[in-house]
Amino acid sequence: MREFVQRSLSIAVFITLAALALALAFGAAAALAAALAATLLWLGFHLWHVARLIAWMQHPSPYHMPEGYGSWHAVFMGLYRQARKQHEGRKKLAGTLERFTSAGEAMPDGVLVLDEHERIEWMNPMAVEHFGLDRKRDTGSQVLNLIRHPAFHGYLAAGRFNQPLTLVTGHARERVLSIQLVPFDLSRKLLLSRDITQLERVQTVHRDFVANVSHELRTPLTVVGGFIETLSDMDHVDDATLRQFLPMMLEQSRRMQRLVEDLLALSRLENEPRQTELERVDMAALMNTLRVEAEGLSQGRHRVEVLDAAPDALWGNPFELHSAFGNLVSNAVRYTPEGGRITLAWRAGPDGGRFTVTDTGIGIPREHIPRLTERFYRVDRGRSRASGGTGLGLAIVKHVLARHRARLDVESKPDQGSSFSVSFSREQLCTAAKTETDPA
Repeated sequence: MREFVQRSLSIAVFITLAALALALAFGAAAALAAALAATLLWLGFHLWHVARLIAWMQHPSPYHMPEGYGSWHAVFMGLYRQARKQHEGRKKLAGTLERFTSAGEAMPDGVLVLDEHERIEWMNPMAVEHFGLDRKRDTGSQVLNLIRHPAFHGYLAAGRFNQPLTLVTGHARERVLSIQLVPFDLSRKLLLSRDITQLERVQTVHRDFVANVSHELRTPLTVVGGFIETLSDMDHVDDATLRQFLPMMLEQSRRMQRLVEDLLALSRLENEPRQTELERVDMAALMNTLRVEAEGLSQGRHRVEVLDAAPDALWGNPFELHSAFGNLVSNAVRYTPEGGRITLAWRAGPDGGRFTVTDTGIGIPREHIPRLTERFYRVDRGRSRASGGTGLGLAIVKHVLARHRARLDVESKPDQGSSFSVSFSREQLCTAAKTETDPA
């Protein structure tokens, strides 16, 4: 600006001095005409540059700046630098905004941006999924008109946003959300939502697990404690009383021991790595062991048969597989009335191996089959406890089979018996063509 003024004053002084010189040489009229012509030319020069500046301002571009002459060159160069600086600033700001938008789009939590009137300005895909919204249709709408949950309305009305709100929604499927409103400037707010459905389920399972363990231990502890209290209050304990009390105390203590052992086994399976060490499991020997154990548990009350004991071995953990198969066999013995038949089978073929335990027992109603592998789940609680089960056997079976990439299939009809089958893939079979050092 200073340079522009100095150049303009210099030209004005030059015209004035030139006019005075012409007046002395040719007279006042000639000097006035020359000064007027020079002034008009100077004015036209500036008006031409002003016109170019106005034309550029109508369509400003940092890449197409008009050429300037004289003092206007400095003006146009200054405008060029400012235009480039603003363009780079807008470009940088747009890139930053795009990165923030991409980060918001990729967040695993839902994000809604609300204005001062709780209207939705922006939402990410996870918020669309959490609340069942439509980005085009619902942008600009009142959030209270879209989330019609009384607890959410009360949360906004209360204005206490330091703690999140737990909300159960029913869009497509039941979902538990943790919602929190976060003001981030004088008027706008962020509505954050997090899906805690799985966390709630895990906490529910943990609560049920503790309650079930307490319930399972309460009965034997009460029985043993009652017997001990009775015996301690007696001045003289005869042999007949001891023969009556001690077997029942022993049975209840064994029940607690079985429960603790199953809990430890289940905890070990859950906390160890998913992939177990593979060894060659001799299925013929294991089938014979399971038969002997079934006959010992049955005490001659059932007929135990072994069918099609294929010679093929299996890659797996022999102790875990013995535990899983043994649980299936012991369940068949417990829930089969006296005189029933229990059949063990191991078959191997091109599609893989299959271990099956079939009984002619009391059977299982269809609605209970999907929940059989849940911890402490029992079809008939009274009958299960009377048979000596802990309610953890099939849960252990599920974890063992998961570690061996095997599948459990259950077929059962009430009063007609049950069939529990464990299927292994062909790669897990150890045939004669494979060596003991080739578990793959």
